[in-house]
Amino acid sequence: MDIPPILELRGITKRYPNGTLANDNISLSVRKGEIHALVGENGAGKTTLMKILYGLEQPDSGQILLGGTPATIAHPEAAIRLGIGMVHQHFMLVPSLTVAENVVLGREPTRGVGVIEEAAETRITRELSEQYGLHVDPAARVDVVPVGERQRVEILKTLYRGAEILILDEPTAVLTPQETDDLFRAIRALVASGKTVIFITHKLREVKAISDNVTVIRRGRVIRTMPTADVTEEEIARLMVGRDVLEHTSKDAFTPGIAMLETQGLNYVTPEGKRALRDIALTLHAGEILGVAGVEGNGQTELVEVLAGLLPPAAGMICIVGHDVTALGTRGRREAGIAHIPEDRLALGLAADASIMENLIVDRYYRVPFSRFGFLRRRAEEANARTAIADYDVRTPSAQVPARALSGGNMQKLVVARELSSHPKILLAAQPTRGVDVGASELVHRQLIAARDAGAAVLLVSADLGEVLTLSDRLVVMYNGEIVAHFTDVPALTEEELGYYMLGVKRQPASSGQPPAN
Repeated sequence: MDIPPILELRGITKRYPNGTLANDNISLSVRKGEIHALVGENGAGKTTLMKILYGLEQPDSGQILLGGTPATIAHPEAAIRLGIGMVHQHFMLVPSLTVAENVVLGREPTRGVGVIEEAAETRITRELSEQYGLHVDPAARVDVVPVGERQRVEILKTLYRGAEILILDEPTAVLTPQETDDLFRAIRALVASGKTVIFITHKLREVKAISDNVTVIRRGRVIRTMPTADVTEEEIARLMVGRDVLEHTSKDAFTPGIAMLETQGLNYVTPEGKRALRDIALTLHAGEILGVAGVEGNGQTELVEVLAGLLPPAAGMICIVGHDVTALGTRGRREAGIAHIPEDRLALGLAADASIMENLIVDRYYRVPFSRFGFLRRRAEEANARTAIADYDVRTPSAQVPARALSGGNMQKLVVARELSSHPKILLAAQPTRGVDVGASELVHRQLIAARDAGAAVLLVSADLGEVLTLSDRLVVMYNGEIVAHFTDVPALTEEELGYYMLGVKRQPASSGQPPAN
């Protein structure tokens, strides 16, 4: 007997004021107690669809039904009352509060006249944690717990508010393989208890591993919904992109050139007094990709930002082709040949209210051909934008629209286009494909390899272990601000083995990012 749908979206259409048709008559049906994967290219419309379901956006037309009854969801509070919860890709937690305080925030248990019962907060959090197998420490401050535990806190928040349908947006983006396995066990336990999960991801292997059914969206329309068991990863990718997508990115054997970037004794201390980098020694050669793996929060961000000139080192030295550049600021580092793809594209990568065209020259507007005698040359700006948009497949109605009008993945492609088009000597690539679909990831990977083959030195920081294992010529692992492992035979590594070093379970003696002696 067919199980009736707990959720139906019928004919959902949404067009934004800039003319982008995000959802074009989309219909979707989800049964109670299933894990339903939602996949598509960046800008395909899946995030907009889920924002409509959660009340963050309103459709121009269409209908939402819950248990067969039409529902009006004008805002997230209405969605929560109806039993819909959403765990966003970027965590929505207050770092200075405890796990328990974050779980009950806004709905704290009280007694008397507004007196918060801290013991009840802890008890509620512990009971939810045990009930659903989402193990957390209720008393720990969120800013010191591992990333995997923060993910569990986000899910517990939605469960505390009575969610029966959970929308998980890229939930494994920053998790190790071990943490992903833990999360999947928890998701299966949720479904076994009667919950329903909508799972948004770009990782097709995870679609196959966790979901019962999968819906593919392309350019705002549903292409197909099918049982996951009946389709391969390659077929899903083809439906998403509309063409065959390479399963593995190939590259030639590398021949390292001169040392382009060297660090010695590099340390960084945060404003709060935490030592985020501990005596980092790295050598990065022309014509190689050096991968940096690690659970987020172990110094990778600080390493990249110190190298880019955004943060001042507490001690140590940075050299580019033998010249000490430690005292140079961001522009000085760029003039010396460094390009930077930051992990936070909105905070550090883009001027959100400036146009696409302006964002593409923000680091070079004062140079020829974009400036002459102190005046900007609009034709040169326009020609540059046309080339970048075409080469990197940035989906936009115009180069004049503000960067904030783009989907997250297209914002990322815009940043990558700007940085790689500068033909850098050294490329600092932090999470270059985060939130990017399989087709766009393939494009970015090809461009990184092309830069390496042209002689650039590439430092690749990524939470996607498949990415660092595929692209890296050498690889280091960071844990607690230190380099704890250095691998030169990257093809021999597995994600599971790498995960042990990332979690601090294993450590090589006296490891560094220096190449082995000849």
